[in-house]
Amino acid sequence: MPGINLLRHYPKAWWSHDWRAGISVAAVAIPVGVAYAQLAGMSPVAGLYASILPLLAYALFGSSRQLIVGPDAATCAMIFSTLAPIAAGDATLYVSLSVSLALLTGLFCLIASRFRLGFLADFLSPPILAGFLNGVAISIVVGQLGKVFGFDFNDNGLIERLLELPSKIFESHPITSAIGLGTLLIQQVARRMLPGLPSALVAMVAAGLIVFVFRLDQHGVSVIGALPAGLPKVHWPVLPYSQLGELLGAAAGLALISFSSAMLTARSFAAKNRYDIDADREFTALGMANIAAGFSQGFAISGADSRTAVNDAMGGKSQMVSIVAALTIAIAMLLLTPALYFVPIAALGAVLITASLGLMNFASIQQFRLLGRGEWLIAIVTLIGVACVGVMQGMLFAVLLSTLRLLIHLARPHEARLGVYPTGQSFHDLKHHPDAQEIEGLLVYRFESPLNFFNANFFRQRVLSLVDGNPSPLKWVVIDVTTISQIDAAGEQAMWQLQQALAEREIRLALAGRKRQIERRAQMQGQLERVKRDFLLFSTLKRARIAYENDLQAQHDLNHRPEGAAP
Repeated sequence: MPGINLLRHYPKAWWSHDWRAGISVAAVAIPVGVAYAQLAGMSPVAGLYASILPLLAYALFGSSRQLIVGPDAATCAMIFSTLAPIAAGDATLYVSLSVSLALLTGLFCLIASRFRLGFLADFLSPPILAGFLNGVAISIVVGQLGKVFGFDFNDNGLIERLLELPSKIFESHPITSAIGLGTLLIQQVARRMLPGLPSALVAMVAAGLIVFVFRLDQHGVSVIGALPAGLPKVHWPVLPYSQLGELLGAAAGLALISFSSAMLTARSFAAKNRYDIDADREFTALGMANIAAGFSQGFAISGADSRTAVNDAMGGKSQMVSIVAALTIAIAMLLLTPALYFVPIAALGAVLITASLGLMNFASIQQFRLLGRGEWLIAIVTLIGVACVGVMQGMLFAVLLSTLRLLIHLARPHEARLGVYPTGQSFHDLKHHPDAQEIEGLLVYRFESPLNFFNANFFRQRVLSLVDGNPSPLKWVVIDVTTISQIDAAGEQAMWQLQQALAEREIRLALAGRKRQIERRAQMQGQLERVKRDFLLFSTLKRARIAYENDLQAQHDLNHRPEGAAP
């Protein structure tokens, strides 16, 4: 618990920075938490519940000094898309499912931390995360248009809603539409004219005051309504055991995605402030924060990039910011819940749309196209899948596609025939160095992948095809094994089969690089003498070339020695 050590040795000079940053974070977290709770399909107060104990838990267990946890747009969208079909309109069941999902997500995070699986975050590559965030943003923007304009969509799918939108616009409630569009405008103006204040809070306060002064709640404008005052009651939740099977897969996926999102934010701010993040410890911290959210009747949470940015901008120095923010939100729940009654639903929708627009970054997807068509395709598939099919389904398909692409790359890796320049000693890929030439009678081959069961047969067949297709007879084949970082039983078997096939063609097989590792492994297997007899082993390609040229010279001398001369 790094936070305990921090509190015991807390530098007093940091306090003036941390309390200001904590209050600023709370000012952003309150309106955003209320809005994101709506996105997750929960009561607005659940968003505040999910912003207190999780902050305290992360302050004690987290290793990032800047990261702020809480309701997150992408996580909330995943919660709703996962739970809505299971609950089927049962509000009580939905709350129970949400709490269970938070607890299971936290449990999976703790298990991942115990087995040091922090590296799993790297499986969500930048193209997948870019497509995911853009897809979620599009889905949220379209979904919140009904709240902003005061109408209800008949369908839940993105395509169906887009087709439905032109006719639904004519059903808009004029006053609600004015409030929703006005809230969007106020946020943009506040960002430019009052950069020191949280624009979401300014916009929601303004919208709530307008509704209160003109009593617009009596003229068809939907408002949040009465919220229970006071702090969340911590208790053991009632878990829907009959649905736990359906929640396990969703919780595992949610744990991975929320952790990846949090790690991206934590690492970026840690790099900016010059300190390191412990990925496995972060899994523990996120797990404890999610369990705290479940016990306090909240929902699954993640790292919040907007609130983390506020923390950093206000000069926050440590996890004390999270403690101050949690206490500030708790005080607000004790004193300010009556004021939330008049906040219009249209204003919440406008806040979510503004936040979602901040998630959109189509330029990054275009950048992937410049780096490679495969990266760009994965980002596009993720975006379309998340936006049109569903958050969890789209993410799983994107991860499978990315994994399949990786397996294809490993099964059919980059390979090269190597040659040398007439006056040079180093070997080069002939595709990229057309002026380089192969040495007569010598094939030098590079296989840039571990040699495993899924590519060993391809490796053997590929070398033999190059040998049989060579325009002139070969005497040696040299494999550059410096790029073969690992070899399994199937790889060893393929190498022996290749040696035998080449021996039948009267061609010697040489291995260049990793000589000591090869000899050590052969000795452990009791085959060192056999390996030295059947293979030529060299530490570098240069030594293999010298040996080949010496062998040619010896053959030449033997074939051209005078009659009667001693061999």
